[in-house]
Amino acid sequence: MDKLRLVFSLPLLLSSVVWSGYLESDQDVLIPQDWVHGDRVDPTEELKLTFALKQQNVHLLEEKLRLVSDPDSAQYGKYLSLEEVASLVRPSDLTKKVVHHWLQSHGIKNCLTVRTQDFLQCTVTAETAERLLPGSRFHRYTRAGHSLVRSSGPYSVPDDVHEHLDFVGGLHRLPPKRLDLTSKHQQSMEGFHLGVTPDILRTRYNLTSADVGSAQNNSQAVAQFLEQFYHPADLAEFMAMFGRGFQHRSEVDRVVGTQGGGKAGLEASLDIEYIMSTGANISTWVFTNPGRHESQEPFLQWMVLLSNMTDLPWVHTISYGDDEDSLSTAYMMRINTEFMKAGVRGISLLFASGDSGAGCRHLGKENTFRPSFPASSPYVTTVGGTAFKNPYKVTYEVTDSISGGGFSNVFKIPDYQAAAVDSYLKTVAASLPPQSYFNTSGRAYPDMAALSDNYWVVSNRVPIPWVSGTSASTPVVGGILSLINDQRFRKGLPALGFLNPRLYKLKGKALFDVTEGCHYGCLDEQVQGKGFCAAPSWDPVTGWGTPNYPELLAALLSD
Repeated sequence: MDKLRLVFSLPLLLSSVVWSGYLESDQDVLIPQDWVHGDRVDPTEELKLTFALKQQNVHLLEEKLRLVSDPDSAQYGKYLSLEEVASLVRPSDLTKKVVHHWLQSHGIKNCLTVRTQDFLQCTVTAETAERLLPGSRFHRYTRAGHSLVRSSGPYSVPDDVHEHLDFVGGLHRLPPKRLDLTSKHQQSMEGFHLGVTPDILRTRYNLTSADVGSAQNNSQAVAQFLEQFYHPADLAEFMAMFGRGFQHRSEVDRVVGTQGGGKAGLEASLDIEYIMSTGANISTWVFTNPGRHESQEPFLQWMVLLSNMTDLPWVHTISYGDDEDSLSTAYMMRINTEFMKAGVRGISLLFASGDSGAGCRHLGKENTFRPSFPASSPYVTTVGGTAFKNPYKVTYEVTDSISGGGFSNVFKIPDYQAAAVDSYLKTVAASLPPQSYFNTSGRAYPDMAALSDNYWVVSNRVPIPWVSGTSASTPVVGGILSLINDQRFRKGLPALGFLNPRLYKLKGKALFDVTEGCHYGCLDEQVQGKGFCAAPSWDPVTGWGTPNYPELLAALLSD
């Protein structure tokens, strides 16, 4: 694996310091109620902080992503190498010099950087961190046996440093409580459970036993965070039970990170079992970051890895998200740039849309819907959820009421989806929720969907039925895109890369349109628990619909 590189000491320059620049947010630090606030940490305790240095040419990066992702562009599919990305965005010499000198003036020398030189990861004591970042006060927080170190107060940096940093990671963000993926309901018929299996998915989405991978240069990945691990024995047993009808692999080819011990996580088991049974016989990686160092942010650590590895799988699926309003705009904008960096390399990033419908934020006497990030990022493909109309038969699909979707309050609507969203808003204008609940000019999601209801999973050697969530639909779509990449590679074509510009140009062609059902919203007098509803063509519950594999393959197999 490409390793993080040591940053060597530079000559020390000291200057006068003015403390006024706040990076993370102008708001108070929000600590989720389920985390218990503990004592201040020992001054000598070591923390790991991530410094996101300002990048150059972000506007050129965005334009490059548009060109390599637009099938009508002469540059379509002409992706960049990591070194070419680094040459485009690496921080200026001045930025590196200012930040390095600032750190060294506080005696901080134990730092690592990445190939793109836009992240520094430094090990510092709590005492040094609080001197470096006035306002920060590090405490230990606990939840369900897990312990994290975070700052209870906002931090500042000197004005001359502020303009060279996007944010400092490892201070504020506490992970949201993981949604319970166990069954919403359990039913049985004549003594046995029914539910979604690889065979059911292949039947619904028209994959045959011959639709498996064979290209040597193809690969796919899932990313796991926050004490989520898969067990190889579970994967082997799952494939023995449910993979008999098609050629498959029963082992992960590469684990990046450290697998934890103890029990397997249900979500981790779900992710790996369904990307490998849908994207069957394709080399699969697992990025695992348990976040065991108490000041580490696992999602950010995964992003740093993407900036440091020259060879990566072509499709990544991630079941992870936060409420947009819990994150600083600076943090989300920088993460968007990291997504763009992946996209210009030909990497497809798929995120689950979430399991809270439109969400709900309570603001005094008024409520609004609550979008989720990274689902709301304009630079990823977001996957919503569906259910069979008849849960006992392979029928057409309707909305799964938990399917996350809506409109960003931070990011404007991207050009590639403007016409589709405008059409939806006009078509269903009479039945829309009040406009005070959502931002009609924001990035709308999801982009597409798949079944998310009532899956079979093997976890800790036990077959478990009726597991539901967009954590299920996302690896299914990822596996299907990997199969399409496989066929493209065999024809000498490039990877699909960032799919959305091409997906929206298809205008629903090659997908099963989902037109029935609504998802959850605020439980109040105005919307009475209802968010948005499915409609013909694109909608903010199921996107363009679910994949019809043979037709989608044909549509995406042209260069």
